[in-house]
Amino acid sequence: MTKRNIEELSLLDDFLLGSVLSYPVIGPKVCKKMISIILQREIKELHIVPQKSYFGADTDKHGIRLDVYAEETQENDMEMVYDIEADKRGKEELRVSLPKRTRFYHAKIDADSLASGEDYSKLKNVTVIFISPYDPFQRNRMVYTIKNGCVEEPDLDYNDGMKTLFLYTKGTEGNPPEELQRLLHYLEDSREENAKDADLMSIHRMVQTVKQDKEVSLEYMKILERERMIREEGREEGRRDGYASGKAELIRIIRKKKEKGISSTETAGFLEMKEEEIRKIFSLLDEDPDAADLEIARKALGFPESDKEV
Repeated sequence: MTKRNIEELSLLDDFLLGSVLSYPVIGPKVCKKMISIILQREIKELHIVPQKSYFGADTDKHGIRLDVYAEETQENDMEMVYDIEADKRGKEELRVSLPKRTRFYHAKIDADSLASGEDYSKLKNVTVIFISPYDPFQRNRMVYTIKNGCVEEPDLDYNDGMKTLFLYTKGTEGNPPEELQRLLHYLEDSREENAKDADLMSIHRMVQTVKQDKEVSLEYMKILERERMIREEGREEGRRDGYASGKAELIRIIRKKKEKGISSTETAGFLEMKEEEIRKIFSLLDEDPDAADLEIARKALGFPESDKEV
């Protein structure tokens, strides 16, 4: 996380988005307005679960942490689930993994939403909404709607209740609604001058209330300090014990991220490493969870046996 004052954060920053949508009273109101504008329809009352976690089925299985999970019960008693994910990282290796990433999110949400013995018709409809300031598919569209269908019969009504929306804040193709254009511009740059209609001005006032909350500001400063200490700890460890110990410290940090259910994509973005390196380390940790950090570091990063060889 880049060190910035909380006032400089936009709603595409994970911390502010989660803080706003989990804030008492304010959170459901902002979430309702956002989803209503995105889907272009009225949204009923929402139940918000910020940063909902799904752990792996076993210790060696992958888990996820959703930015914002919201549930809506419609008039026909159909239950709707919305997962809102904001991502400002546009690295190529992260971008190309988005389809499988969202596929996994759908799978984890589905697996948790049907009780034992319930009919499949009770499975909740799930919409994953992914918002980014970079173009996920390089077609300059503001809205990419992904749904399952039949290849041989494209007009076949195949409604499995699963939908993914990729929203690119700068897209222009496809004549996106002006209301949505204004919302996405505001999410990317959450200043008052970008709150250009009544709904956005209402959202902006609520966002400012959250930003000015001393407890929220304190939590933000704690997060910044924790991340600074982690990085400093790694650097200090490297200075004290040499290159090998520094790499072992890196493995310790990655191990902790994995244990918390943080994905390889998120870990790679946080540590500014290649995701393939993180995946290799995750795999080695799965193979031998009790292996020493230094042993994992040598296998994954391939550095010399002795500091003198570096």
